[in-house]
Amino acid sequence: MKKTLIAAAMLGASTSAMAVAPGGPGCGWGNMLFEGQSGMPMHLLATIVNGTSGNATFGMTTGTNGCDTSGALSYSGSSLLGMTGVMEEVAQDMATGEGEALTALSVSMGIEASDRARFNAVMHENFAAIFPHQDVTADEVMASITDVMKKDESLSKYLA
Repeated sequence: MKKTLIAAAMLGASTSAMAVAPGGPGCGWGNMLFEGQSGMPMHLLATIVNGTSGNATFGMTTGTNGCDTSGALSYSGSSLLGMTGVMEEVAQDMATGEGEALTALSVSMGIEASDRARFNAVMHENFAAIFPHQDVTADEVMASITDVMKKDESLSKYLA
């Protein structure tokens, strides 16, 4: 059950982690209604307005409502591995070469289903390089995963 909850959290976080402002920083009626406001309550209200009415999606599709999809998406949050307990679950799964947390990690990284067995095998083969000591940080683990993926022909395409 714990692994299922972690997987759901990682998948949910990965969906929201794709961008700080999809459609641009002024996209949607929520941004228009609360323009110039700041703070968490105003951001939440703007997000609720945009999400419940579907106007930001419409705006991104049609180029209206202040939406512009030409810019690159970005994410400035912490690594998903930094979430409490996630890195330990991923380490356990990586050590065995399979498991729900490892699958959730691969999904959050955009690894296609057809390449997940390869991802699991490569992560398992490189476990010692990815987790070189017990006090390794989430950022170090993610950097090591990236380095390992760069060297693999099947997985390097996911880093572009």
